[in-house]
Amino acid sequence: MSNEELVKRGEYLVSIIGCDDCHSPKRTGPHGLELIPELRLSGYPSDRPIQNADSNVVKQGWAMFGGDFTSAAGPWGMSFAANITSDATGIGNWKEEQFIKAIREGKYKGLDGTRPLLEPMPWFVYMNMTDDDLKSIFAYLKTTKPVKNIDALSKNLC
Repeated sequence: MSNEELVKRGEYLVSIIGCDDCHSPKRTGPHGLELIPELRLSGYPSDRPIQNADSNVVKQGWAMFGGDFTSAAGPWGMSFAANITSDATGIGNWKEEQFIKAIREGKYKGLDGTRPLLEPMPWFVYMNMTDDDLKSIFAYLKTTKPVKNIDALSKNLC
């Protein structure tokens, strides 16, 4: 497959497997939530305060999403959708092997010795995608508009 074909297939896969659902900030428009095009795939906005979650609901085993689905809280704690744009604060510096490891093994940033990817990231579903599928998604993500956005978890640990 040529690089152009990989990118085109990756764009298609990103659109059908729901990457925008969690990784793209949204605003309310006339038909409900709409993607904010200039922030597409940039994850939980780093300039947004961290929302409070009702710990009583979480203690009962429930999970809940933030208003635009870029954050979630549940029995695992809080999680924030990562920036998967081509920016260095996203996956801009990643190697293809890291991306594949992140999806296949659920490893944070695709690195050994790191924490697992947190819910609700369904890596355990995507792990069965073919090598060509994952390479296509990675090739497409590397062509996206870079958006500087340090993920909320990293920002709050500094």
